[in-house]
Amino acid sequence: MSAEGELSRPRPQYGEYATPEEQRARIRQPDVTAALDTGQNPDEVAAVSAHRPAAGRTGSPGPGAGSADGAAAAPARATRGRSIDRIVTIALLAYGFVTMIGAIPAFIDYGTYASNLLETMGVDAELSDPAAGRPWAIAASLVLAFGWMVTAALSAWSMRRGRLSWWIALTGGVVFTFISGILIVVPLLSDPEVLRAMQSFTIGGLGG
Repeated sequence: MSAEGELSRPRPQYGEYATPEEQRARIRQPDVTAALDTGQNPDEVAAVSAHRPAAGRTGSPGPGAGSADGAAAAPARATRGRSIDRIVTIALLAYGFVTMIGAIPAFIDYGTYASNLLETMGVDAELSDPAAGRPWAIAASLVLAFGWMVTAALSAWSMRRGRLSWWIALTGGVVFTFISGILIVVPLLSDPEVLRAMQSFTIGGLGG
């Protein structure tokens, strides 16, 4: 080959005449391979790579740090929400139980209960037959007791499964108390004397 051909040929890059052993070493060292491909000195690239901080070892959070923190905080928030729901549900059930225990004896003594209720309403009347209201009072008491037990069972079932349960206790209390209230006033609205007194009281109130 002439001297002119040797001068015109480009200078060989690092690794161009690499032996098989050197090629295998390049495979194990990607930084060195990239340096050889771009014509850089592999020793210099290796020195820079050794001083480069590894990803995840610096003080700054990695790309997934925010999502990891959010994922870790989610179970804590869920646990705190379930604890609050459990406390509210139990408090509502306890309030309903105390109300039921106080209402049932008053319902059973229906004559006294009706007199006190009419006096509280400002209606000057008495039941013609207080004993006739006793079956309705027993029915109202049974509705309260049965309703509380059903509500407590459904709330416990929901809480064991980690579901929102406070609304079950609240809804059960409102529904069964309303049904019991309807039953307890049926004898009052069925008594002609009491009904006339209530109508007079209503008309007098509107006229005044």
